[in-house]
Amino acid sequence: MKQDSTLMNDDAVMRRVQGEFLEMPGLQLTQGQAERLWGLDSISCAAMLNALVDAKFLFRTRDGAFMRIDRALPVKATTLRARPIAAA
Repeated sequence: MKQDSTLMNDDAVMRRVQGEFLEMPGLQLTQGQAERLWGLDSISCAAMLNALVDAKFLFRTRDGAFMRIDRALPVKATTLRARPIAAA
């Protein structure tokens, strides 16, 4: 069965995002910084960050940055569900 190229692309981006957070403990990024770092549009970046928060890989700090939860394990894009984007 052939996989959808969007899903494969989502998995690659998800691995890259999680890899950055795993390689750099203490990394904190705002959504805008994440968009620029990974070359994502606002909607895709917000969906990915929110999905990683829902999956308990990231949490959002008081100042709105995203940071990895200690001992968080990587998750696959296929296990994440999109949710409405909250207004910032």
